[in-house]
Amino acid sequence: MPAIITDQIRVLNASNFVSGISTTDSSYYVFIGLPNATDVEADWNTNTPAPIDNFDDHDDIYDTLISAKKIAAADTLRVIRKISWITGTIYEMYRHDYDINNPSPQTNSSSLYQTNYHVMNSDFRVYECISNGADPSNSGKGIASLEEPTHTDLQPRLESDGYVWKYLYTIKPGDIVKFDSVEYIPVPSNWSSNTDVSDVRDAAVEGKIETVVIKDTTNASYQFSGTKNSVPIRGDGQDGEASVTFVNGKPTAVQVTNGGTGYTFATLDLDSVVTGSNAVFDVIIPPPGGHGANIYRELGASKVLIYSRIENSDTTNPDFPTGNQFARIGVIKNPEVHGTTNLLTAASASGVYGIRLAGAATSTMSVAVDGEITQTIGIGSTAIGKIISYDPVTKFLRYWQDRDLATKSATGQIPTYGYRLNKFTSTPGTGGSVNIVVTTTTGTETVGIETTFTGVSTSVNSKTYYFGQSITDGLASPEIKKYSGDIIYVDNRPEVTRASNQREDIKIVLEF
Repeated sequence: MPAIITDQIRVLNASNFVSGISTTDSSYYVFIGLPNATDVEADWNTNTPAPIDNFDDHDDIYDTLISAKKIAAADTLRVIRKISWITGTIYEMYRHDYDINNPSPQTNSSSLYQTNYHVMNSDFRVYECISNGADPSNSGKGIASLEEPTHTDLQPRLESDGYVWKYLYTIKPGDIVKFDSVEYIPVPSNWSSNTDVSDVRDAAVEGKIETVVIKDTTNASYQFSGTKNSVPIRGDGQDGEASVTFVNGKPTAVQVTNGGTGYTFATLDLDSVVTGSNAVFDVIIPPPGGHGANIYRELGASKVLIYSRIENSDTTNPDFPTGNQFARIGVIKNPEVHGTTNLLTAASASGVYGIRLAGAATSTMSVAVDGEITQTIGIGSTAIGKIISYDPVTKFLRYWQDRDLATKSATGQIPTYGYRLNKFTSTPGTGGSVNIVVTTTTGTETVGIETTFTGVSTSVNSKTYYFGQSITDGLASPEIKKYSGDIIYVDNRPEVTRASNQREDIKIVLEF
């Protein structure tokens, strides 16, 4: 049985996603991860592999997750394709009837949303093309646009080049910084109640006709010259009228003089007022509610851009370590707090483990980022991890445990410490020790776990330093419960090295 998933369900899903961000029932986070990408693939940075969507990789993504930042309602906006106005371009016009049997003449698109019918001008104002001068003389393809639309009129305006543009909205400066990108432009939030766009929204008229296109005059012959006024527009609406200009008995131009209201289908009834026949017209029906009533539906806003800025200014909750790389970003819905079933709601959270170290070498050793740490936790049992970062002032070392440390390699090499990925502990068993062997840039150093320390900060030279994680008996667990929630987006990319004096602006576009 033939069936389709309509464009409108995509628009609706985008709207539902944005609405879900602002509720307390859901919690979304942007995360960074994979600090050792070139260990996974030696050519990762030049030949970055596509993410894999299966349960095995789902778990691996959690294992390599470094930290995450909560997405606020102000961090999301629906977006549409960026189509900048350029002089000499033929833009397509809004039509209600593009489909597989009636594709758009310029891009041969079977859907309105795939056509180039909206533009952004040089002042970040967005317009919809109501008419592009299409008629039989140009095979319905329209003419080149030569005059940049700049007006903010509430009704469509006819420019000197023959184009009719409908002003929709102006992108706010703050939204330009956060949501403008190479491929997309933002659409205002909360269109139905947003006071910034109320004039445009309130000017919309349900079923008002703005355009009638002359489709074919090949066999047309009318006993009239000049302009015929008050030509009725018939259909299920009312009051629509147009003026039709004739040259040598053929219609050459149509101007809608009264768009009327309530039309969902319509015909230009020229035959009732002029003797003759055989001209073919297309009456263009506006979107439900009229132009400007529902901008998301009108422009096909089925994508959402998520903006997240990662920076190092939050000294009380430093969840984003520096000095290492990340090569993966993504979005998680509804992760839980480590050790509980509670929804994670913190502004940011760490996904890695930590150790407060003790010993003389802790202040002087040069720790090798991505190097290994080990602890003998009992007879024949060793815990092993990889270093994320180390702060010699606070003596706090972040690490993660890669499954590759406890699995056979692709060449069949047996893991050094067996197939069990043991956890580090402040209470080792018989034959174990609280000593930690740390890989440094010159070899290794043996230090200890400061098992007497519990807290979230430490004071050094009368200055308070925060760890970003809660330490108990010298050890810190991830703040994010591993494997909880739903990973809904993953993006592999070349490695980015985090420095203390930099920030990263992350922009993710979700397509529905």
